[in-house]
Amino acid sequence: MKAAAEKYPAMDLTRVGIFGGSAGGQNALGALLFHGDFYKVAAADCGCHDNRMDKIWWNEQWMDWPVGPEYADNSNVTHAARLQGALLLTVGELDTNVDPASTMQVANALMKADKDFEMIVVPGGGHGCGEARSMQRKRVDFFREQLMNP
Repeated sequence: MKAAAEKYPAMDLTRVGIFGGSAGGQNALGALLFHGDFYKVAAADCGCHDNRMDKIWWNEQWMDWPVGPEYADNSNVTHAARLQGALLLTVGELDTNVDPASTMQVANALMKADKDFEMIVVPGGGHGCGEARSMQRKRVDFFREQLMNP
């Protein structure tokens, strides 16, 4: 993005947001936890914020087996106190792919760290509920509010 901003000066790198769902939701929040000096806003939909909670066969492809300290080191729950920027969490009540408890755990950790964030639980929603039309509108409004009037 920095290289693109050099080529396209209209890009404003003081107003960068990120959105992701599922593992992308985990990464979107991670952007604010680990790179909050660059990213200002994130929307994380149905993220697996702690790989110790997800399907072990999925994570062991990338993080090996058995579950070791690297799992905690890569957990958004572990690092919740590092939050910088504006965060919108969305999660489907009936997500059968990523346990909604993962989002609840990160929300709990953020609250314990006295961090501000917004969260929407979608009643009856499944994995990827953030792509429903009403949720897309909420996400766009959130980004507009956070990035247009910093």
